Amino acid sequence: MITVEPALLDIEEGDCVLDAGCGEGRHCWEVYKRNCSTIIGLDVDREGLKKNKYVLNLTKEQGESNGSYCLVQADVTSLPFKDGSFDKIICSEVLEHVPQDRKGVKELIRVLSDKGAIGVSVPHHFAESICWMLSKDYYGFPGGHIRKYKTKHLVNLLRSNGLTIYTIRRKHSLHSFYWILRCLFGIKKERALIPSLYYKFLGWDVDSKNLPRRWFEGFLNCFIPKSIVIYARKKESTSLK
Repeated sequence: MITVEPALLDIEEGDCVLDAGCGEGRHCWEVYKRNCSTIIGLDVDREGLKKNKYVLNLTKEQGESNGSYCLVQADVTSLPFKDGSFDKIICSEVLEHVPQDRKGVKELIRVLSDKGAIGVSVPHHFAESICWMLSKDYYGFPGGHIRKYKTKHLVNLLRSNGLTIYTIRRKHSLHSFYWILRCLFGIKKERALIPSLYYKFLGWDVDSKNLPRRWFEGFLNCFIPKSIVIYARKKESTSLK
């Protein structure tokens, strides 16, 4: 499930791309398969990086890779890179976990090149608020969600740090219902029947190219998206979409 779309970041051949908070690597895999670029996956979780590496190596062995990769264990609030190191940055579903989110944003912008672009996604405020209301186990624990973002607040956070917004997308409304079901049936009960059945449907949906269903999800995205995605460039860049 891709949240930050490489096409909207305009990732080009030869770009150096950072996936900050890559987890097990869904965005790393997408960039690695599609673009003749370098993808750097960064995360604090060593186990997630190991799983990411396994899939990236498998992709290479199967001849499906077009670029190169490197994985780094580090914190988004203290990036081990020089200023302006990256042409494009992906930061998907990360900031809601970070105690010092403003420091994290400043670090991301520091390592973004002057003509670079960044895609940032966080859980949408409406769906997130429903989950917070339904289950105390959904939020507030170490490594979990510690804040909610309204779209205007995230936009202001990025603008106040020298970025110009050029696109906003709402994504994954069908996944909102999965997490609502998890909260209703017990967030720690991953095998509860109804959420499990819905999860199987989502697994099918990710691989499906059913256009009517895509249109239906696009309609629902207007009301209850799971994620809000903001695409931005540094103000020095003039080639905005």
